[in-house]
Amino acid sequence: MSDLTLTKTLMRNSVWEGIITSANDTAARPDIAVMYLDQPVDQTEVSEGPGKGQWTLKVSIPPHAIADGVQTFVIYDSADDSKLAHFSLVAGDPLADDMRAEIELLRAELDMLKRAFRRHCLETM
Repeated sequence: MSDLTLTKTLMRNSVWEGIITSANDTAARPDIAVMYLDQPVDQTEVSEGPGKGQWTLKVSIPPHAIADGVQTFVIYDSADDSKLAHFSLVAGDPLADDMRAEIELLRAELDMLKRAFRRHCLETM
């Protein structure tokens, strides 16, 4: 079990960023592996962080990973192969279909509430 924790800070310009914190302030720079489809992501950078025992992790999203569907990246501590975190990208038509279905469900529920409210108003007059 790793003594490292990883907290996401932001994602912009195809770069995911997080802060790695060690329970041991005197720990050496961690060896981090990021995997996508069981392949290592080479564009990974670990640098000194904002505080003692902290490092900044930057993962550049490979262009081929930006595609329809759900793309998941898993971040490991290479010292003991323990999973620190993961993040996912969701894009394309499957997402649009899901959103349309959710909106239709919300509309149907809103119509049901409107009918029930109108009926209630008529009955209490």
